Amino acid sequence: MVDFRHALVIGASSGIGEAVARRLAGGGARVALVARRAERLDEIAASINGAAGEQRAFVFAHDVRETAAVPELLQRITTALGGLDLVVCAAAVQHRVAFDEFDVAKDQEMLAVNLMGAVAWLDPVAERFGRLRRGTIVGIGSVAGDRGRSANPIYNTSKAGLHTFLEAIRNRIGRYGVRVVTVKPGFVETRMTAGMPSTPWKISADRAAEIILRRARRGPETVYVPARWRYVMWVIRAMPSCVFKRLRV
Repeated sequence: MVDFRHALVIGASSGIGEAVARRLAGGGARVALVARRAERLDEIAASINGAAGEQRAFVFAHDVRETAAVPELLQRITTALGGLDLVVCAAAVQHRVAFDEFDVAKDQEMLAVNLMGAVAWLDPVAERFGRLRRGTIVGIGSVAGDRGRSANPIYNTSKAGLHTFLEAIRNRIGRYGVRVVTVKPGFVETRMTAGMPSTPWKISADRAAEIILRRARRGPETVYVPARWRYVMWVIRAMPSCVFKRLRV
């Protein structure tokens, strides 16, 4: 089982990203916190470092849409941490859209953050880990990416694209001993799901982080969080299009 000591979490200011960062630091890892909201990152880092009695969290404010800044920032992060063995990409945005709404501006932002932001970070990380022949990449996708759902087409598309991208880089660098894990959460209590109807299927971000890190240490290719979603999505993927297209989900 892999032990993570130097980790980068992209999208660490809330939700799953924040919970993953807190769990990593709580286990003794040095963690770089990357997100757009600098003040929120400072609060999280102060909480982590105060509890640890030493500096384990390092703040790097960054908007993932600023793709040109990534190579230099990645180098600064690696230097600050003293190495890098885990990268978790959790940055995402999900705009609410009405069933009959087609908003290109909203769609472009979801693609820019959820897909291109991940590509901008994980391309250089994959090159680095492949060259070093070690490291773990964890990409936070979604069960929403397993099927073209009518309720939010571009969010689904961005996550489906992320799944395919992660599979592709896994096929490139997995042969060198690098782990690439695709995580597909179901309903998780985050800012993104605030206001959604209550459901017994929803789990906390901390519980999701616990599952993600446990499975990432073991290195499976695809992880549904929690595991029951694997069977739910098997049924949904097997549903004929003539039936599925009638659903407003």
